Amino acid sequence: MRWLALGLFLLLLVLQYRLLFGEGSLAELNRLEAELSQLQAANAELRARNDKLELDVLERQRGTEVLEEKAREDLGMIGPGEVFYQDSPKQNGNPQ
Repeated sequence: MRWLALGLFLLLLVLQYRLLFGEGSLAELNRLEAELSQLQAANAELRARNDKLELDVLERQRGTEVLEEKAREDLGMIGPGEVFYQDSPKQNGNPQ
C-alpha cells in the first residue's frame, strides 16, 4: 500500500512538472495568449488601413474629380482659367 501511494505521488509530481514547465505549460499558454492579442491588434490596424485604401481606390475609379483634388492638394496644381495667389509672410517689418 505504501509503494502504491509513493508511486501515485511521484506520478502526480511528474504530471505537475509537465503542467508548469513542460511543452504546453501554463507559462507557454500565457505567452501565446499575449502574442495572440498583439497580433489581433495589429490585424485590426491593418484592416482599418485596407478599408481606407479600398475607399480611395473606389473614389479614384469614379471619375476625375478626385484626381483633380489630389493634384491640387499634393502637387499644388491649378486648373485652366484659375489664378494662383501666394501670400508670403512678413519679415520683421522690413520689406526687401
